[in-house]
Amino acid sequence: TNEDQNLEETITDMGFASLHLLLFSRSNVQLQKKSQEKDVIQEVLKTHKAIESLDKSVSMLQKQLSVRQSHQQIVDVATTNTSTEGSQRKKVFMVIGINTAFSSRQRRDSLRDSWMPQGEKLEKLEKEKGIVVKFMIGHSAVPHSIVDKEIDSEDAQYKDFYRLDHVEGYYNLSAKTKTFFSSAVATWDAEFYVKIDDDVHVNLGMLASTLALHRHKPRVYIGCMKSGPVLTKKTAKYREPEFWKFGEEGNKYFRHATGQIYAISKDLATYISNNQPILHKYANEDVTLGSWFLGLEVEHIDDRNFCCGTPPVCEMRAEVGDVCVASFDWKCSGVCKSVDRMWLVHAVCGEGDQAVWDAHLLRLEKCVWRHSTGSAVGYANQLKECGWFMPCVEKVTKLCGMQICNFFR
Repeated sequence: TNEDQNLEETITDMGFASLHLLLFSRSNVQLQKKSQEKDVIQEVLKTHKAIESLDKSVSMLQKQLSVRQSHQQIVDVATTNTSTEGSQRKKVFMVIGINTAFSSRQRRDSLRDSWMPQGEKLEKLEKEKGIVVKFMIGHSAVPHSIVDKEIDSEDAQYKDFYRLDHVEGYYNLSAKTKTFFSSAVATWDAEFYVKIDDDVHVNLGMLASTLALHRHKPRVYIGCMKSGPVLTKKTAKYREPEFWKFGEEGNKYFRHATGQIYAISKDLATYISNNQPILHKYANEDVTLGSWFLGLEVEHIDDRNFCCGTPPVCEMRAEVGDVCVASFDWKCSGVCKSVDRMWLVHAVCGEGDQAVWDAHLLRLEKCVWRHSTGSAVGYANQLKECGWFMPCVEKVTKLCGMQICNFFR
């Protein structure tokens, strides 16, 4: 009937309307979900950017804190180290830091029994000649450990240690060197700062006399200059992890003093102290020190008297009065079997116990050109009048050329 047909059409129309409404609802829900997902992504991005900004701020604050802590450490060392009395720096001629380790007691004793003064003589050397000689050592990773207590006991007996705020370790030598110079500058007002390994023989009088020749120079870096290969193999003892910074494979390092012994003047030690938080450390300590002076107005002095060989090399020189500043064996990076041989090297290559007390640490004032000819022997009398002994004649003539040098105390 017509009524039934109309009813069917109505139901059909309602079905289409319901279906349309259902589809619209689902589409609207999907649009809402997409909008919500987009909002969530935007919130995540905002949060990520906020975290990055916070990370940068934290990193900057950490760097500032590190610089302040490093500066405070220098101040703390100056006021708390047992080697000084009071907060004022003591003015001396040179400070010698002998690098040593917890396990090197026998090496230290071999130096005490040979070229290093002990007890009252060590104190007298500082008071009368302005020469400070100390074994430099840090502390273990575990506070107040057995090895730390052993050093405390040894220091109480000999009073010849300079304690550093540094964790000991072979691969921390670059950091230890930086800490030593920074701490020493804060403790003593010296004209020169010297680093020596504990398996090297040294003639203190000749070392002092040699450095005295360069007192008039503001920035000097003295030692046996070398330029070894940059080692890249992982199995190499002195491998340089940052070898790529030195150019192509097979390249050599820039010129730097060999690590057994070297000396730097006050200005350079102060430079290290002032800039220690930002000075980069390479794997090898001697390379690291040399890198700090690149780009600076520094005079590199290559003095081969700082790296004489052990007997018979240094013995033959000592026999003619031309004693070496330092002696060691290149193949061992120090005196081979130093615990057993140091006394022998000292016996035949030493300058004599009185030499360091007789050394006149005169300041070079000026050199007056002498036009007449003459030999180094001809200048000997002039130098003797100034208190210099014969081994210095050659050094002075090299420094001044064919000149007569006037000195004052």
